[in-house]
Amino acid sequence: MKDYKNYYTIKGAPEEVYLALTNPLTMQLWTGEEAIMDTKINSEFSLFGGDINGKNLEFEEGKKIVQQWYFDQEEASVVSFLLHKKKKYTSLELRHSNIPDDEFEDVVNWWNSMFMDRLIEFYDE
Repeated sequence: MKDYKNYYTIKGAPEEVYLALTNPLTMQLWTGEEAIMDTKINSEFSLFGGDINGKNLEFEEGKKIVQQWYFDQEEASVVSFLLHKKKKYTSLELRHSNIPDDEFEDVVNWWNSMFMDRLIEFYDE
């Protein structure tokens, strides 16, 4: 199992980025795919038309989101989004733990090319 951590700069306030990561309608706008999301602890979510599924573990409005992402494995894969205000933008700290070794490279590429690129582009428009 491997862990991934990276920082991304997004031209939006942390509260706006938080909504983009938790509001299903906003998520559909920047992903272009169906999203099912609720900010209730232990609620299930589905992103990118069902390609990503998991359970919501923790929310701190405008600051933090912690989720379990489902992979076929015994130990949970956990994704954390930590939002830090930096003048007129947000520094998003992404932490993804317990990524299966054989999927690590694909997961990292997906984070950078599919997820974060789309989110950053949404705020650049």
